[in-house]
Amino acid sequence: MSAPRTTVRRSIAAAAALPLLAVALTACGYGSEAKDDDARTSNVSSGGKKLSADSVKIGYFPNLTHATALVGIQEGLIAKELGGTTVKPSTFNAGPSEIEALNAGSIDIGFIGPSPSINGFTKSQGKNLRIISGSASGGVKLVVNPKKIKTLDDLKGKKIATPQLGNTQDVAFLNWISEKGWKVDAQSGKGDVSVVRSDNKVTPDAFKSGSLDGAWVPEPTASKLVAEGGKVLLDESTLWPDDKFVITNIIVSQKFLSEHPDVVEAVLRGTVNTNKWINANRDEAKASANAALKELSGKELPAEVLDPAWESIQITDDPLAATLQSQADHAVKAGLLEEPDLNGIYDLKPLNKILEAEGQPEVADASLGVK
Repeated sequence: MSAPRTTVRRSIAAAAALPLLAVALTACGYGSEAKDDDARTSNVSSGGKKLSADSVKIGYFPNLTHATALVGIQEGLIAKELGGTTVKPSTFNAGPSEIEALNAGSIDIGFIGPSPSINGFTKSQGKNLRIISGSASGGVKLVVNPKKIKTLDDLKGKKIATPQLGNTQDVAFLNWISEKGWKVDAQSGKGDVSVVRSDNKVTPDAFKSGSLDGAWVPEPTASKLVAEGGKVLLDESTLWPDDKFVITNIIVSQKFLSEHPDVVEAVLRGTVNTNKWINANRDEAKASANAALKELSGKELPAEVLDPAWESIQITDDPLAATLQSQADHAVKAGLLEEPDLNGIYDLKPLNKILEAEGQPEVADASLGVK
């Protein structure tokens, strides 16, 4: 099946500085701190009748775990559902900046990890966002120096990186350490294992230099470490029921959802169609995602990194809500989050309406949906 491609022209506009949320559990599952990023904006319209909004502003990361956005925008599959309503995409490098953009109205819909979704919802007392769909599962691995670490028990006393204090992978690793019966101070990272918070951009060089013994990181960082001689010792998906856990959600501003439900539903039709196309055309979709990464970052991923990274990521409409609750529980257990009230964080009614029309089964909200 060939890709329904549309030509996308992007121009770069300066983005306003977006402040970090002053809390631990804010980073997305990719680890870089929020910075003053250039926002890539583009007027993309498929023509036809305009919906209730002139445009919809969509935020996402230039990262393989955001493949739904990369491919959906690259191939015009999201714009196709919006008729004359314009798609305006923006890219971010960290969860805090994307949440701030959503709060400020700079974006309407975003692709983002579970930790900032939880944090954004709880810090606003449940008033700023809803999770309206899943997007991706998996793609997180523990990669180690095989000369220093041969078994999981060998991690004791070693220096293992996570992307950022309180981010999705940091919480997962701290929980794994706890279940091993080892002790680590969550804030400092000191204990039976030295947890080193290291930006994913610098982790491969630190690993290559020998200053890190391993890392619990998302793709494609994990595969970059393997390319530097590392070995995958554990795939996080094996720790979850059915080998699935949420790594990327789709969120929406509650204000935009209330005022423009037709636009939200159209975007979701686009993401459902995108996910269907990706899963039916894995190789072609992989190439499309890599082409989008090259356009956004100026550099494509080499095959030795791209291929294993892509294989470990599952693209799904299911938000895997039960795993979001578990991730929140793990953060509470680690002392990085107060017990959150996640009731109402999901609104899956528009998604389930689309899935029903497609003859697909509904997805569940783990009793955390709007009443």
